[in-house]
Amino acid sequence: MSDNLWYPLSDTSNIKSPSLLVYPERIEENIRTMISMAGGFSHLRPHIKTHKMAEIVQMQQRHGIQKFKCATIAEAELLGQCKAEDVLLAMQPVGANIERFFRLMDAFPNTAFSTLVDNPKTLEEIGKIATTKNKIASLYLDINNGMNRTGCQPDHKAVVLYRAMEEHPHIIAKGLHVYDGHIRDPEITDRTHRCNAAFDQVLKLKEAIKKDGIIVPNLVAGGSPSFPIHSKRPKVEPSPGTTLLWDARYGGLFPDMPFLHAAVLFIRIISKPTENTICFDLGHKSVAPEMDFPRVQILGLENSEQIGQSEEHLVVRSNRAHEFEVGDAFYAIPIHICPTVAKYEEVLTVVEGTITGSWKVAARNQRITI
Repeated sequence: MSDNLWYPLSDTSNIKSPSLLVYPERIEENIRTMISMAGGFSHLRPHIKTHKMAEIVQMQQRHGIQKFKCATIAEAELLGQCKAEDVLLAMQPVGANIERFFRLMDAFPNTAFSTLVDNPKTLEEIGKIATTKNKIASLYLDINNGMNRTGCQPDHKAVVLYRAMEEHPHIIAKGLHVYDGHIRDPEITDRTHRCNAAFDQVLKLKEAIKKDGIIVPNLVAGGSPSFPIHSKRPKVEPSPGTTLLWDARYGGLFPDMPFLHAAVLFIRIISKPTENTICFDLGHKSVAPEMDFPRVQILGLENSEQIGQSEEHLVVRSNRAHEFEVGDAFYAIPIHICPTVAKYEEVLTVVEGTITGSWKVAARNQRITI
């Protein structure tokens, strides 16, 4: 590898493959970029589902960020352990997870936990448990503005549901939440137009609730693709997540977003079964496999074709196969970093080509203690 590249290790002899490497200095730069785009840290509510690591939470806290978003009880518990001030569990709890949500509040009384509802039944169940425990549950109404994954339609029924939240003696209606992950136009002008049109439904709902005599105090909106748009809205909390580590998919789709790749897979050639075929030790168990090929961007082997993958193997066709030997090391940027991180118990930290330590992926499983 060339000396001017940012990702190679100076010594790979004792590094097992596959391993996931992270680069703290580049993560730090991504945090600064995120804050700059948002015009400060006060309205930011970054999502931790991508990294799931206490060290990256703490890096953000040192920059003043204290509001976070997460997807699982384990991630919420990690944030409680990090003494985060304000945590939104952005996955409507059902079944046993409702009880676990209340246990979070008991375990970390200095952290303000909230979560989502999008239907009367779940609201009733949360309200019933809150009443029984004599607790106050903070809830956001989750809105579907086009993704059709979760959330209620922004119509009169949403107004009625928000009023029910507001009037319940053991519920605090915190505001509206909307995730617009379906909006991924590469051109920022197109993405802005679609994002604004979709968000207009949320603003109209907020006004309808206001006409019903209720003030909506908070709006939490978007993910990484819509972050450049929502970050410019006054009194809206944008929730980027992938921005901290970045990946090949978003890096290729959104050239307007100046984030740095900060997570790289270290892999090796384990076989050369035919003249133009290379097999790497990177199977389904080690990188997100849910998308079509390519699964990674193999640095230094850009013109190759990924043609097969199984639990432990990634098969690649390349007319440069003759240049390499079994055992040669390569570096690869995941196409989808979020589920890739969850496949590793720990990541290795790299500074100036040297392994400096490891960070535990503490919330990779569904449960820490709660």
